[in-house]
Amino acid sequence: MIKILAYVIIILVGLCVTPYILEAKGYIYIAIWDYQIETSIIFGLFALIALFITLEVSKKLIMWLLTLALSSRYLPERWRVKKAKKQTLIGALALAEEDWPSAEKAMIKGAASGELPALNYFAAARAAQHQHKITERDNYLAKAEADPLAKVAALTTRTRYLLQEGELDKARELLNQLNPTSKSKDPVLKIALDLYQAQQDWSAVKLILPLLAKRKILTDEKLTQLTEQANNILLQQAAEQSNEELEKTWGWLSKSERQNPTTLVSYLLGLCQHQRSHDALKILYKNIKTNPVDYLFDAVPQITTAHDADIRKLLGKFEQSHQDNVNYQICMAKLAQQTRDMQLAKTHWSNACRIAPSRANWLALAQTQEQLGDNIMAMQSYRHAAHSID
Repeated sequence: MIKILAYVIIILVGLCVTPYILEAKGYIYIAIWDYQIETSIIFGLFALIALFITLEVSKKLIMWLLTLALSSRYLPERWRVKKAKKQTLIGALALAEEDWPSAEKAMIKGAASGELPALNYFAAARAAQHQHKITERDNYLAKAEADPLAKVAALTTRTRYLLQEGELDKARELLNQLNPTSKSKDPVLKIALDLYQAQQDWSAVKLILPLLAKRKILTDEKLTQLTEQANNILLQQAAEQSNEELEKTWGWLSKSERQNPTTLVSYLLGLCQHQRSHDALKILYKNIKTNPVDYLFDAVPQITTAHDADIRKLLGKFEQSHQDNVNYQICMAKLAQQTRDMQLAKTHWSNACRIAPSRANWLALAQTQEQLGDNIMAMQSYRHAAHSID
């Protein structure tokens, strides 16, 4: 703005002074050593203006030539490497500041003559990812992949980005190229687990879990949780197909996995789907006798019928030792309801409410009380249910 104002003032001054200059009859005399120049004032002014313009154009031309020379591939190698290091440093600082456009630009400049161009391309790809520049990101990763040492890292990075974008099928294609095995690096195994879970491919999850356990990539708690989840879902999926597939999947599990209560319950429920409740009840009876745990108590009402007296006798033996176990009390209440013994069911639902006063337990107690005709107590139970937090 100031420069434009200065030009306007100069033009206005020139317009004011020009008439006086035209009327002037003087001349300009210049003497340099043996050379003498004599000319009119007007021609001299035009000559000075032309000289100024020539100098400005020459300066810009010289600057352009110097810039071209400094960026030329013919510049000495040491200079180009030094410039690449500077650009890489600028890019790294921009990454730290999360200035993604500047980081991308600087990293690409530093890659041309950098000592580790693949590193620059990875950083540029990360900056492009944050800007949602998918095409540029893939181009940078393709250039990084040209380095044999960086090929696996480039494929892993691209797979992770596709997973984040929800492009699961494309990510799976790249993961298949990585071929996760016991020789794969930890990041490859970790991203394989994330992708298998996202695709609900529990067979693949089951196969990769031993590798994750061996490398200690996951905590013991997380590993146990995933193992149980995978086994349960695989058993449920097998049960939906056929009895033979269910037995095949059950036999695929290790002995320790088959002894897990949640996994055992999934198998027993699968047996019931194929009219094998009698076999399921025998297995359930044996396991409750040796290991009476909550998961098995929860499964009893789903497997037994009103005519199954043996397991009721077995459960009756735990009345004293499990009188404060809410899962046991709920189990016994539901078994009593199967035989229409509502008074006994009321007793067990009352115990369940005493131990764990949840909304579900209060509602079950209220409904039982209604069936017994005890409407006043039922109303109180409903009030308790309404004020329950869960």
